[in-house]
Amino acid sequence: MATRNIVKFGDDILRKKSREVTNFDDKLWVLLDDMYETMQTAGGVGLAAPQVGILKRVVVIDVGEGKIELVNPVITYAKGKQREVEGCLSCPDTWGYVERPAKVKVTAQNRYGKEVKFEGTELLARAFCHEIDHLNGIIFTDLADEMVDKKEKN
Repeated sequence: MATRNIVKFGDDILRKKSREVTNFDDKLWVLLDDMYETMQTAGGVGLAAPQVGILKRVVVIDVGEGKIELVNPVITYAKGKQREVEGCLSCPDTWGYVERPAKVKVTAQNRYGKEVKFEGTELLARAFCHEIDHLNGIIFTDLADEMVDKKEKN
């Protein structure tokens, strides 16, 4: 595993739509492993492939409940509302309030190409939405209704 450079806000790749993964091979496995290590090293709870310069529909998440790997993820259900402060590894020292669903269901594939399903509430629901947005060229600042000074966040 290796730590990769995180693409920062302003880089055009963050605004592009990611391509569907069709090859479930060693290259994908290395990407997933590297992304997870990169996310952990940076202190994040989620990371999407465009954030490491790869336009593939790949996401890793760990909100403290264990590693989740999503390949070609789709939100299949969303209910309720929650409005919380979000940040992003690609937007250091930037925070803002974003309204997201309180509960979501996601269907994806795992590193072997097998279908997997997840259900998330609270932080996990937020992480699913935030990272899947990255795959579509959307950054949380596009959705924030109020930006917050870092000192206020803590």
